[in-house]
Amino acid sequence: MIAGAASPLAAQFEMPDVKQMSGIPRPVTDLPDRAISVRLIRGDLSNNITGFPVDLRAGSTVRTVKTDDAGRAQFTDLPAGATVKAMAVVDGERLESQEFPVPERGGVRLLLVATDKTGNAAASAAPVAGQVAMSGQSRIIVEPGEEAVRLFYLLDIVNKARAPVNPAAPFVFDMPANAVGTSVLEGSSPRTSVSGARVTVEGPFAPGRTMVQVACEVPDGAGSLELTQKFPADLEQLAVVVKKVGDARLTSPQIPNQQDMTAQGETFIAATGGPVAAGRPIVLDLDDLPHHSAAPRWIALAIAIAILGAGAWTATRRDDRSAQAAERKRLVARRGKLFADLVRLETDHRQGRGDAAHYAARREQLVTALEHIYGALDSDEGPSIGDPAFIQA
Repeated sequence: MIAGAASPLAAQFEMPDVKQMSGIPRPVTDLPDRAISVRLIRGDLSNNITGFPVDLRAGSTVRTVKTDDAGRAQFTDLPAGATVKAMAVVDGERLESQEFPVPERGGVRLLLVATDKTGNAAASAAPVAGQVAMSGQSRIIVEPGEEAVRLFYLLDIVNKARAPVNPAAPFVFDMPANAVGTSVLEGSSPRTSVSGARVTVEGPFAPGRTMVQVACEVPDGAGSLELTQKFPADLEQLAVVVKKVGDARLTSPQIPNQQDMTAQGETFIAATGGPVAAGRPIVLDLDDLPHHSAAPRWIALAIAIAILGAGAWTATRRDDRSAQAAERKRLVARRGKLFADLVRLETDHRQGRGDAAHYAARREQLVTALEHIYGALDSDEGPSIGDPAFIQA
């Protein structure tokens, strides 16, 4: 169940006709060696036939086992290699499996499907007011991840009346707080719909069982999580399965019994409690969940900010250097012009051209301006544009 639910939640696949699967043996590894499990249903997978005899024939030997609450009859300690066939007679209809050998390792599961001769007539009857409940076959499955906890509800809603039932209150419930990605899974009743984190199952409910399977994710960033859930119908028995990742732990005042179990090489916490009344909250506390520390995230953010700051500072410094280089170039050009003016002034003075008073004043201006330029070039700081020496020069 967990492996199937962990696939993309929105994926929907067309269910095969269960009649086509009837009687076909399927080797599995989750049964004891040389064991055979026969599931007996009427019409569809939600309608188990319980307390009904199933025969397993091996040559002239016949063993009979009655089906349990899940509609399964299990035969164990069979002789390896023996050719067997499963049989049952339901409402006069003879159901038989293919013949197959008993495996030496692992077991075999198969399905025997009886025709539902009354379901269509009952389902077409006029709906009546009544109640539905969730059977003990309902499950809450929790699969912890590093960033979020995946949550699966496999709800078996039972209508024990002979006619369709409309409950007094709509069958509507909200997934736990902070739930995201709520989706309807394959195998659910087509009357099941999701809006945000709200799940709605429209009535009326046909006689027998209605399967509702939904899933969501609840973010987990601290290694612990409290899940609270209310259902709109009575739950006959609380059953929770938690995939044990690392040291994950489950506690709840409503779960007195739990134990670790292994299936297909993975460990699960299987927990059971008593009945839960409609509207009563189910509280599950999960601790020691796998999670990423927030420290690396904050460190990475600080480093990113530092890099951005260094980049901005470098860009600013680059602009400053470009401006300084342009200013130095301008000062060098200005120095050359002032030198040329000073040389021309001295030449004119030696050749007797110009006024002596004008010569002295102009020479002082040029020398003073050159002193400022040399000072600026020596310190790599350009003089102010409003410097009187430049204005005069």
